[in-house]
Amino acid sequence: MRRAWPHAWRLPAALSLAVLGLAALGLAGCGRDAQENATQHRFMAMGTLVDVTVYGVPADEAGTAAREVERLFHDLHRAWQPQGDGALGRLNTMLAADPATDPAAVDADLGMLIAAANGLAQDTGGLFDPGLGALVQLWGFASAESLPAAPPPPEAVAAWLEERPLQVDLGGFAKGVAVDRAIALLRARGIEHAIVNAGGDLRAIGRKGDRPWRIGIRAPRDPAGVLAALETAGDEAVFTSGDYERWFEHDGRRYHHILDPRTGYPTAGLVSVTVLHADAGRADAAATALMVAGPEAWPAVAAALGIEAVMVVRADGGIELTPAMQPRIWFTDAAYGGQARVRPLP
Repeated sequence: MRRAWPHAWRLPAALSLAVLGLAALGLAGCGRDAQENATQHRFMAMGTLVDVTVYGVPADEAGTAAREVERLFHDLHRAWQPQGDGALGRLNTMLAADPATDPAAVDADLGMLIAAANGLAQDTGGLFDPGLGALVQLWGFASAESLPAAPPPPEAVAAWLEERPLQVDLGGFAKGVAVDRAIALLRARGIEHAIVNAGGDLRAIGRKGDRPWRIGIRAPRDPAGVLAALETAGDEAVFTSGDYERWFEHDGRRYHHILDPRTGYPTAGLVSVTVLHADAGRADAAATALMVAGPEAWPAVAAALGIEAVMVVRADGGIELTPAMQPRIWFTDAAYGGQARVRPLP
């Protein structure tokens, strides 16, 4: 049976909600930089390292708020895991028996989240697809703690393309939403200057003293290198998707975790996409969708999503920036800048 989004999932809903130079503080630890008046808190959640930096607030208040952010991330991780007894795990169990299950009937918050994700799927023509849970499991990318040793058999991928069983995986969206909610929590505590960085994907508000927050963007083929940097302006999210984040090699070929719903295989043509936008959830989904769109179609998809500031690194080494991103970026090496060209959106 072909997978179809039940009508109930299309209810209108609004979900309101980097390589960054931070001190090494140790897991689940807090630290205070007296010179810079910043409190930093680091912990593991959602399969990645999360850093919360709060500026200009007394250390005890900042530390309390940062630990609330940590609890929020852990709560959302439990609720949004595709398997298990959390809200999403329960939904996927029910979907296996009845693909018309309404997620809002399982959990109201999850229902709003999936409605928002489904809207993004429609905006991208299905390139961002939250229904790839069975394909993610088939490839072995469902666990954040391990990587597959080999790709699935071609006949198994072909069977998925034919049947497309509906299982939800919000991995291309949930981290951004969690970052948005963390920023909302900090603001509710009266914090105006902060950054929440989840494995290099982040949202920053306010400033770091007398200057903006400065963000480094990783060089795709150099784990210790920085491709470029930018400064945030007031309230912005910076999200990057890349083929270097989770990958394995088999028989001399590289396979990464960003899967193309049209082919059932990892995306090709782009090695990284960086998006700058006010909404972290939308930036997260957009970075994934543009990776799927590939080197020719990404500008059209960015325009459809209302994303104006984008930088992509092509598999051939070329770098492309939208006109809105170009003045925001400076490259750390002249060689990188020499490979960059401006590509307007349609």
